Amino acid sequence: MPPEVPHYRSSVTPLVRFSPSISPEAQLNQLYRHKYWRGEKGETNMNFARKKLIPFLVLILSIISVLRLIRVAITTSSSSSHPLPALPPLGDSCSNPPSCTKFQSERSASINATRLRKKEYQLLSNLISQRAPCNLLIFGLEPQYLSLSSINAGGTTIFLEDDVNKISTMTTDSNTTRIYRVDYEVPAKEAYNLLKHARENPVCAPSSKQLQVSKCQLALKNLPQEVYELKWDVVVVDGPSGNRPEAPGRMAAIYTASMLARNGNITDVVVHDVDRTIEKWFSWEFLCDENLVSSKGKLWNFRIMGHTNSSKFCLPKEVTIV
Repeated sequence: MPPEVPHYRSSVTPLVRFSPSISPEAQLNQLYRHKYWRGEKGETNMNFARKKLIPFLVLILSIISVLRLIRVAITTSSSSSHPLPALPPLGDSCSNPPSCTKFQSERSASINATRLRKKEYQLLSNLISQRAPCNLLIFGLEPQYLSLSSINAGGTTIFLEDDVNKISTMTTDSNTTRIYRVDYEVPAKEAYNLLKHARENPVCAPSSKQLQVSKCQLALKNLPQEVYELKWDVVVVDGPSGNRPEAPGRMAAIYTASMLARNGNITDVVVHDVDRTIEKWFSWEFLCDENLVSSKGKLWNFRIMGHTNSSKFCLPKEVTIV
């Protein structure tokens, strides 16, 4: 049997009392009116109003989203309809001063990146002053280097440059200073393969001195004839640019400079931008840290003793086991 539920009397006073003198129908009507004024019907109406309001809110939010998309589309189409400003000409005239100012600042930044710092130029000019008059060979052509030919008065200065624009804008009045255009065909991204080739092939050894007929992939064989014939006192490597993987690298220039230096008596080889990986690697490999005599900033000065028949560029490293 189910448990019995105790009967109890609520202590809450009913809100509506039924009177025996009023008919049941009247009592029900009185109860209905009482609930109506208590707000039960108002709550029902309010819930119904809220349900009707939700679709309107969704509609408003959708309209706002569509307006935002239209605004973005209009802005994008208006910005793409205007072409980018063309680069200004290299001359002095300029039809669009703001564009010219931006281009000139970028060009100045590029020039400053390749320019020798004051302490670097001082080291190089002091070296040439000490050895002048001498045979000076420079891979690269920068405005600062033209003054070096005047310091080397009475000597021979030769510039090797691959940029036609630089050659056309720089001239020299000295009969002993010459500028030659050369081509560097190997991009900087081939540096590792070339270094591996040089280590594995005896044709790249310093004892193989005939650069013009060398089978070493690093040998520059298309230089002017006097480059191979002269005994060089100072060789500067600051070209080609080597500033991008696809741009011509300085691998062959550093190797060729080391070979030319070993054909002389005592040759100072100066390499710029040794903060870059290729310049640093190939300087260590072919010019050797035991030949490093001075440095300033991004400039290293190696002193190479010529007339060597060694099969190695650098002295073997001694390993001490404790």
